[in-house]
Amino acid sequence: MQLSDVTRESVVKAIAEYDKLGREEFLERNGFGEARDYFLVFGSRRYDSKAIVGVAYRHATGESRRSGDFTGGKNVAKRLRDLCFEVDEGTSQSAKS
Repeated sequence: MQLSDVTRESVVKAIAEYDKLGREEFLERNGFGEARDYFLVFGSRRYDSKAIVGVAYRHATGESRRSGDFTGGKNVAKRLRDLCFEVDEGTSQSAKS
């Protein structure tokens, strides 16, 4: 899996899917757990970064990815920042559905 395949457009599509399904169903349906360290911030909401990037990868390539396909949240956070998204590092607040 190449994180470079993930585009800003595919991330926005994943965010829309997350918002439609809600956090719990989005994570369960796509095989991800709750984020612990890195959260995508978009608008006034926080999203589980690995889950968003995993689903964004599917939107970009047509191939599904699960949590185990990632080597760590730091690389996911870097890709999101490269695409001009804000990433919050910290465990003080969870994402909200």
